[in-house]
Amino acid sequence: MPDELIGLEFEKPILELEKKIQELKSCSASEHLDFTDEIRVLEEKCEQLRQQVYLNLTPWQRVTIARHPQRPYTLDYIRMLCTDFIELHGDRIFSEDAALVGGLAKFDGQPVVVLGHQKGRTVQESMRRNFGMPHPEGYRKAFRLMKMAEKFKQPVFCFIDTPGAYPGIGAEERGQARAIALNLMEMAALRTPIISVVIGEGGSGGALAIGMGDRIMMCENAWYSVISPEGCAAILFRDAARAQEAAAALKLTAPELKAMGIIDEIIPEPRGGAHRDPAVAAESLKTALRRQLQLVKALSVNDLLESRYQKFRSIGVWREAELAQAAGPARRPSRRRAQA
Repeated sequence: MPDELIGLEFEKPILELEKKIQELKSCSASEHLDFTDEIRVLEEKCEQLRQQVYLNLTPWQRVTIARHPQRPYTLDYIRMLCTDFIELHGDRIFSEDAALVGGLAKFDGQPVVVLGHQKGRTVQESMRRNFGMPHPEGYRKAFRLMKMAEKFKQPVFCFIDTPGAYPGIGAEERGQARAIALNLMEMAALRTPIISVVIGEGGSGGALAIGMGDRIMMCENAWYSVISPEGCAAILFRDAARAQEAAAALKLTAPELKAMGIIDEIIPEPRGGAHRDPAVAAESLKTALRRQLQLVKALSVNDLLESRYQKFRSIGVWREAELAQAAGPARRPSRRRAQA
């Protein structure tokens, strides 16, 4: 766990108990006093509180964990998962975009191409990386790296962590929508395995632009949605302050998306979030990547493309009978209307 953990609002009671436990342990060591019983009682109380809070997280609480400033980012995972990483820059058209990073690396000794959104730790770095919101040149850089992976028959790992593509005037002038659409079209036909992982925030087309993978995974406390909770609340409720309500309605958490068949696997995190123990979180991700990579590598190129096509064609499909059952008696069509 980081030395100075930044606590979220709902975590404050837990952090206060952890601080008291640490103070008693320090006092016991420095003053040679025995606080064993007191520490044991506080640890039991703290563990009960952790279970009560972390086993019943609301969608909004998961959103706040996904945004935690100490959460591992793409470059952190690349450092912990891969070796021999060489970062590549630029889209060969306009400029370099630091909000989306990528390059060559080795995973378990195998050459791979890795790319993903990158946020900053400090104010200066956050500004330089545009808070993880890529411009069109960022997505064109990702497209360039993916085509290179296809040429050399290397798998692609995509790490998703963005509130969305940058909506500024300059980005729109340089073709933001077209850059995202081009990535979607090209990824659908890319003749090499693609594994996408939502490691934090997965907002809108900015996430989907590198999210069309043969396997889509999500970290336990990540979120993935067509729009952020604040944006949804501002549009539907005319009030961005109702973001918590929007988060529940959007069905954006990993368990909800897994139940709907949109993602393939949920990657467990340390209790409280990946920021509490990044090494453990990285090990869980490595295990999942290794397993999914073996599955997609076993397919021929034609089978891989067909599987990818069927995967995305099946998302959002339902049967009319199931829809009527879900709607309930009050909203079911009449017999005459159904026959018509």
